Amino acid sequence: MAPNPQIIPGNAFDAAREQRLLELRREAEKHGQVKGGIRPAGAPFPQASPETGYYGIPLLKEPSWTWEVPLYFFVGGAAGAAAVMGAIAQYTGADRKLVRDARWIAAAGSVISPALLVADLGRPERFLAMMRVFKPRSPMSVGVWTMLGFSGASAATAFAQFLSERYGPSLPLRVIENAGQALSLAFGLPFSNYTGVLIGATAIPVWNENVGDLPIHFAASGVGAAVGLLELMGHQKSRALQMLGLGAALFECWEGARIEGRSLPGLDPLKHGPSGVLVRTGGAFSGPLPAALRAISLFTGRERSRRLRRWAGISAIAGSLITRYAWVRAGHVSARDWREPLGIEPEPR
Repeated sequence: MAPNPQIIPGNAFDAAREQRLLELRREAEKHGQVKGGIRPAGAPFPQASPETGYYGIPLLKEPSWTWEVPLYFFVGGAAGAAAVMGAIAQYTGADRKLVRDARWIAAAGSVISPALLVADLGRPERFLAMMRVFKPRSPMSVGVWTMLGFSGASAATAFAQFLSERYGPSLPLRVIENAGQALSLAFGLPFSNYTGVLIGATAIPVWNENVGDLPIHFAASGVGAAVGLLELMGHQKSRALQMLGLGAALFECWEGARIEGRSLPGLDPLKHGPSGVLVRTGGAFSGPLPAALRAISLFTGRERSRRLRRWAGISAIAGSLITRYAWVRAGHVSARDWREPLGIEPEPR
């Protein structure tokens, strides 16, 4: 057996640290676990603590996203929902003007969304680098490819429809329009809500705690915004749009009540501080206000009903936009309160 290093004359080991190591070994043998630890003498790495992290760097990093990203979330949600509405309206024989306007909203979003994403990345080649591979387990990779498929399909559909209306229908244009519509329907639904999956698949507490609800929340918000845009384009007579808008607003009311009813520490940014004000403002404009306006419009005259629906649409659009910025802002606050994942009380705001 090797001699105890603590009693070898001239040994360089620190006796106190060796004694502590022996105590930890005995504790592990007796209880199966240890509390605390030691830092080897001369170790090149610092000892982490909840107060300092490693090298004074917080344990969680704030998102590096700029203002373009929440705007991208909003545009993508509205465009994806509009594409789905346009396709369903076409298949069910609805008003042709409603189909056309929904397709143009989707096509506009298919152009604006990549531009916003490239602007946030800083250089176009970074966007191209993201498309070198496809990773099914990566929400970012799946989202980029979904956006690419949606952009191509929705733009082709709107362009083929435009040429048909201007120069007359033809078989090639009909094929392009029908194929593009089917693909925009297939890509539009995930494109409208994948951003909720994207931010939920992180270690930031306020996002991770809501990973199961964010996709549906963003999808409902996108539906409300798309309905509002279509109503502002003159479709206040559509009963189907009225019901879709009312359903989206009622769901947003339920989502707001769910957030207020939960008391986990990691959800504090949704209720307190500037981020909490933004979340509640976005929730009010997305849920109770448009829901009340739409409910009243069901029992009023035609002209007043159109005005109420117009204001409900404006409220839903504003609420959807504010909601995206509010959740990103809450993510920043949650990342700064990096003690929360460790079960440690955050610093007072």
